[in-house]
Amino acid sequence: MRPRSEGVECDTEPSITFPSSGIFKLGDRELVQSFIDRFPPLSCEFNFTNLFCWQEVYKYSWFSHRGRLIIYDGVNNCMFMPLGEDFPVDELLSLSHHLVGMGHEPSIGIVPGDYIETHPDIERFYTIQEERDHAEYIYRVDSLVELNGIKLHKKRNLIAQFNRRNPDCSARPLKGDDLKLSCDFARNLLDARKKKSKDLEDEFSAIEKAFENFECLGFEGMGLWVKERMVAFCVFSRLTHDTYNIQFEKSDTAFKGAAQVINQETAKYLQDKCVYINREQDLGIKGLRQAKLSYEPERLFIPHVLKLKTRG
Repeated sequence: MRPRSEGVECDTEPSITFPSSGIFKLGDRELVQSFIDRFPPLSCEFNFTNLFCWQEVYKYSWFSHRGRLIIYDGVNNCMFMPLGEDFPVDELLSLSHHLVGMGHEPSIGIVPGDYIETHPDIERFYTIQEERDHAEYIYRVDSLVELNGIKLHKKRNLIAQFNRRNPDCSARPLKGDDLKLSCDFARNLLDARKKKSKDLEDEFSAIEKAFENFECLGFEGMGLWVKERMVAFCVFSRLTHDTYNIQFEKSDTAFKGAAQVINQETAKYLQDKCVYINREQDLGIKGLRQAKLSYEPERLFIPHVLKLKTRG
């Protein structure tokens, strides 16, 4: 184990079990949601639907410690910032040193800038890295419905063009047989690609798990059809009392404007359910970043990573 940081006690309690603790089960949803309801996160990474659907991809494990939810990402070797009352810096150090003792990277991710501002002494012990590529795009739902302003003029035009070309189109909430149809639609889009990356295969694995457990996880969705042919769908779930999280959105590029239509139809469906929509990250992908910025987000949530300093 690395030496303790000077002047800070780092006692590791026997109850600290990560990174070899439990997986997320459907029965854990209520407990995780109780943390979210009491300590609403800005990050979609804490959404139980994401944790459940992506856990095999990222090898998530978790447990409750001193009234906080502790999550560990076994692929990126990083602990999520504990969800609950803010830990003092010495408690974070204790968790980091436990990771060191287990032979893991002692990094802490999804750290809000507010925490760093209110705990300036953290820079004594951690190197702080801003993660712009993992910034989350948060929009006002009414803005996505109305699409007002010059900057959103192109979106309105694309929607109008789609409607003119497809007068027999329709949008409706996903239910019943639509779920299998949507999953098959996503699979067909993936199979049609000339190159299939591991990231896209992993995403489909998460999509498949979402549709298999759609109602149990509290998912909702919208589909877009031209006649009887699905051309787009969107899957989402509640994150906090005022925010929904868009998890999966797919559209057939042969139908120009379908992506913009499903975006607006989803916002219309959600406008009486929430104030904000979190459309997740761009992951540093240039085209995706441009698309997300073009919708004029209300806010970017930019997370930080804390990397434990070694004593020189």
